[in-house]
Amino acid sequence: MARPTPATRDNADKPVIWTVSISRLSDLFRDITVEFDDQAVIEPISLGFDEAVRHIRERLETERCDAVIAAGSNGAWLKARLSVPVIVAKASGFDYLQALARARRISPKIGIVTYQESLPELAEFQATFGLPILQRTYATAEDARAQISELKAAGVKAIVGAGLVTDLVEEAGLTGVFVYSSASIRQAFEDALELARFAHLQAARQRSHPVAEHLRARHGLNDLRGESPAMQALRQSIVLYARSPATVLIHGETGTGKELVAQAIHRESAIAQRIGKPFVAVNCGAIAESLLESELFGYEEGAFTGSRRGGHAGLFEAAHGGTLFLDEIGEMPLALQTRLLRVLEEREVMRVGGTRPIPVNARIISATHCDLEQRVRDGSFRADLFYRLSVLRLALPALRDRPTDIAPLAEWCLKNALADLGVRPGTNLHAEIDACAGLLQAYAWPGNVRELRNLMQRAALFLAATPLQAFGPGFLLKVAPELVQGAVGTELADVRPEPGREEEATGEDLQKLMAHYGGNRNAVARHLGISRTTLWRRLGGKVG
Repeated sequence: MARPTPATRDNADKPVIWTVSISRLSDLFRDITVEFDDQAVIEPISLGFDEAVRHIRERLETERCDAVIAAGSNGAWLKARLSVPVIVAKASGFDYLQALARARRISPKIGIVTYQESLPELAEFQATFGLPILQRTYATAEDARAQISELKAAGVKAIVGAGLVTDLVEEAGLTGVFVYSSASIRQAFEDALELARFAHLQAARQRSHPVAEHLRARHGLNDLRGESPAMQALRQSIVLYARSPATVLIHGETGTGKELVAQAIHRESAIAQRIGKPFVAVNCGAIAESLLESELFGYEEGAFTGSRRGGHAGLFEAAHGGTLFLDEIGEMPLALQTRLLRVLEEREVMRVGGTRPIPVNARIISATHCDLEQRVRDGSFRADLFYRLSVLRLALPALRDRPTDIAPLAEWCLKNALADLGVRPGTNLHAEIDACAGLLQAYAWPGNVRELRNLMQRAALFLAATPLQAFGPGFLLKVAPELVQGAVGTELADVRPEPGREEEATGEDLQKLMAHYGGNRNAVARHLGISRTTLWRRLGGKVG
């Protein structure tokens, strides 16, 4: 590897800032960038909204970015969907006054179109100076177009707004007055630099006082794979919840990734001062009650037979300043629920056998696969603890409820499993997995993503043993016969005849089944509960 030049080393120490714009704001960004070139590595990204989100997420997997600068509706969109800090440039009151003055020279009637929120202070200004100002707000680009059309119909010829608005105004044949000034954009750059320097300072402290490897959160937002609406909403919630120190209760079936989500919340909470802080996890249902108490709260020397000399710090103390993840919280015994509630309320723990309270400050994220509200009604879970743990709630979607994610997830898991075996995936793997999409989507996946990953590890082993074997429906059913036994597709259920009436399946039904199982007659015969010979006869004796 080439030795880095001094310039390269200098750049490695500089904050990295990305500016995002698809409008005339790009020119203003470019002009201001020159002033900060010696202080940061600044790169423009000429994309907006979902395209920008996807682009930035992909790059963050391999690149460092300390802050993103954007503005208007684009900035608000990015801020709600990205884990990296987003500085949204804001127009000042002076910016609006200057823009109104320019607009007034063009039209006696002036329009202002802002994203989501109006400017109430302009009402007083309008009353004082007698300016006819018509305010409108918008949520989407189409909404903005509609507002601009209304203003045009009202006789407005000049409209003040951000980049998207002014572009749409000129598209409508009116004059757009851009609201941002150089001073406002310069302030956004300065805010981004200050945030980036703080992150570098925190990172330096982390290097000086590193967290033990087993107390690190290894997974982040990018490990939550899937582009279904349910997964996009989940990632947005994680970014939002990471900004708050409030407790989070995660509910989801086994294998949906509850701990992965907890780690992502911890990892994304840099603004909440938890960067480089410990992430401690404990499964409340996997440890005996007597041991769980000492694990959580610690114990003093001599507290019980076999206790360690000098005592032992509990997991609350280990998680101080970071996050404590209580998995399967519904399995926690009632007696410990009372102690846990006291710790949450008092922010201090008392070790087993101890008399001295120890202050602790850890964010609590808990998870369960059971219905905690039902357990509260049954009396097996304290109502006051339930409400204390569930200030913020997340419900993780089951894999069967996001079928469009199944094939891409299978491909990703299979590629990783093949890489672990030192095998390069076939060039047609994507198409081969697409051919199996119907089969994969028809299965119930009771073990969710964990079960899919395990199945792909099994498939990878067979593919490694027979390198020329294609990953098709026939191969998949051979290594995973449970896919047929656990099929949940309603279309397939509709064409399965009642017992004793297997001969009544229509030719159209048979063709539907053959297409679903990729032409695998053994699978179709198994689905219908008939022999392969009978199926062959029902298909008209065709060789396939």
